[in-house]
Amino acid sequence: MVKAAREFQIFAKPAGAACNLDCRYCYYLRKDLLYPGSESLRMADDLLEEYIRQQIAIAPEREITFFWHGGEPTVLGIDYFRKIIELQRKHLPPDRTIRNGIQTNGVLLDDDWCRFLAAEHFSVGLSLDGPPPLHDVYRVAKDGRATHRQVMQGYRLLRRHKIPVDLLCVVHAGNVGHPLAVYRFFKEIKAQYLSFIPLVEPQPDGRNGVSDRTVPAAAFGDFLCAIFAEWVRQDVGQIIVQIFEEAARPAYGQDHSLCVFRPTCGDVPVIEHNGDFYSCDHFVTPDHCLGNLGTTALLDLVEHPAQLAFGQAKQETLTRRCRECEVRDMCHGGCPKDRIRRTPDGETGLNYLCAGYHKFFAYCREITGQMAALRLAGQPPEGIMRVLRDREGKAHPAVGRNDPCPCGSGRKYKKCCLNP
Repeated sequence: MVKAAREFQIFAKPAGAACNLDCRYCYYLRKDLLYPGSESLRMADDLLEEYIRQQIAIAPEREITFFWHGGEPTVLGIDYFRKIIELQRKHLPPDRTIRNGIQTNGVLLDDDWCRFLAAEHFSVGLSLDGPPPLHDVYRVAKDGRATHRQVMQGYRLLRRHKIPVDLLCVVHAGNVGHPLAVYRFFKEIKAQYLSFIPLVEPQPDGRNGVSDRTVPAAAFGDFLCAIFAEWVRQDVGQIIVQIFEEAARPAYGQDHSLCVFRPTCGDVPVIEHNGDFYSCDHFVTPDHCLGNLGTTALLDLVEHPAQLAFGQAKQETLTRRCRECEVRDMCHGGCPKDRIRRTPDGETGLNYLCAGYHKFFAYCREITGQMAALRLAGQPPEGIMRVLRDREGKAHPAVGRNDPCPCGSGRKYKKCCLNP
């Protein structure tokens, strides 16, 4: 079979929008309304096999990545995922490898699940919005009860079984004002990978504006700046923060890996439980459904002219303000789903998060440039921590060992920037 002309990453949703939680801000729960007559939100075995077979056949890279998303995919049970592994092995050529990832709320995880995930080398994305009072604002069960304790139980099981965990923290109106409380919580639980996802939730029924849950744009910038200030002085090389990695990529001469910040998009489509193919996880709507795997080959869907146009439109619809922005290479206008504002001169299509992104990228740009310079000089980027400590120690010679650290971490100087 002909390979796809470009790399792609499908969000496969074998359970559709089915979920065991009722998170107040979830953008996917209502997608079940697209299938009002569906008896089951479970991808049938024959369709599952066809999807796996075709993705293996057309994937251009040697290592093929499957990413199982939802809804909540664990509601299907371990046996369903054992079948996935069997089908992958059945259709995998000897010269290629497969990597699986799964996004979960963690509530249904137990030792059996974790033994399976560890044995099959799954990577796991786990949703966790910070310490209990901040996480439980919106991430609740069907009966409205808090979920933090159950999620933490799942997290500890994953760590006990040595499974790589990317913690996904939605930044919303309830936690954005507590950046260091959020970040230090993640440090305390020994997070290794962190992703901060800003919540932008338009008003229902097409009304103007955003919901009360939506993160204020400027506050999101402050949130990122506060965490970056501590991370770059204490945790470089210890904790990988996705948006900080992305911010450094232009300085390193690298393309963005995250679709939100690439010049174009369209490389992360969705396969729903019934085989429907959508342009993007945030555009699962009838007008972005390009066909069905039951009647159209996956290659034709991935390279559908409408899909290519969808991805190219991100670049072609940039506002003049974005095109002339000094941090454009770090942002490229952000995700098209968030382009719901007008520029000061009235042009449509400005990203709601523009004020926050601009504040953060302008704030960190000099330091990411210094990190790139260290790498070019053959030194690890972690050296930026010593550079900043030395600089700030000279700038604050009168700071005592027991005084608050001038970096703003809230810790004593001797337990923060004084130590190499």
